[in-house]
Amino acid sequence: MKVILFGATGMVGQGVLRECLLDPEVESVLAVGRTATGVRHAKLRELLRPDLFDLPALDGFDACFFCLGVSSVGMSEQDYRRVTHDLTLSVAGRLAGQEKLTFVYVSGAGTDERGRSMWARVKGRTENALLALPFQAYMFRPGYIQPLHGITSRTRWYRLAYVVVAPLYPLLRRLFPAQVTTTEQIGRAMLGVARRGWPRRVLGPKDINEVRP
Repeated sequence: MKVILFGATGMVGQGVLRECLLDPEVESVLAVGRTATGVRHAKLRELLRPDLFDLPALDGFDACFFCLGVSSVGMSEQDYRRVTHDLTLSVAGRLAGQEKLTFVYVSGAGTDERGRSMWARVKGRTENALLALPFQAYMFRPGYIQPLHGITSRTRWYRLAYVVVAPLYPLLRRLFPAQVTTTEQIGRAMLGVARRGWPRRVLGPKDINEVRP
C-alpha cells in the first residue's frame, strides 16, 4: 500500500504516521506539510510546501489520510473555512480521478452541516463534499483521543489538558468505551478501512475502535 499523509506533525497525524511505518504491508508514505516531521525511516518521504494549495500532481497512491486541521478558537468563519474546507477540497480534487483510492478525513464528533457551532457546519460541508467525489471516502469522527507512545499535541492548552486527563483515561475507557479512542487505534483503523472498507462511510468512536488494521 502506498499512502499519502497530510498533517503528519499534528497529534493525530503523528499517530497515523507511526502505524503506517510499523505496518509491513505499507510500502511507502509521502508526508505532505509545511514543516518536517523529524522522523527518519526508509519508507518515509516528505514534501514540504509553504503553500499547500500549490502542490504537484499526486498520483499512484492507494490511500490518502487527511489529518490536517486547526482549532476554530479565535478564528473567523472565513479563515477557518479556508483551512478546513477549501484546502481539504483542493487536495481531494487532485486525487479524485483515482477511483481505487481511499480518502480518510479526520473530522470530529458533533460535526453537522446544519449544526449550531461554526466548526461543526464547516466540517459538515467538508464531509458532504468529500463523500460526493469519485473515490471511496470515509469520515472519521473521533471523540476524546488519548495520545500514546510519546505523541503530543502542538496546541499548548491541549497538551496541558492531556496531562491532567491521562491518569483518568483507563477509567474513561471503562465508563465510556464508545466515546474514547487513541492515536494508535485511529492509525490502525485508517489502514483497516483502506484495505477492506467499512459498512458506514461516517465512523464515530465506536466504529473506529472496532476496525482492525
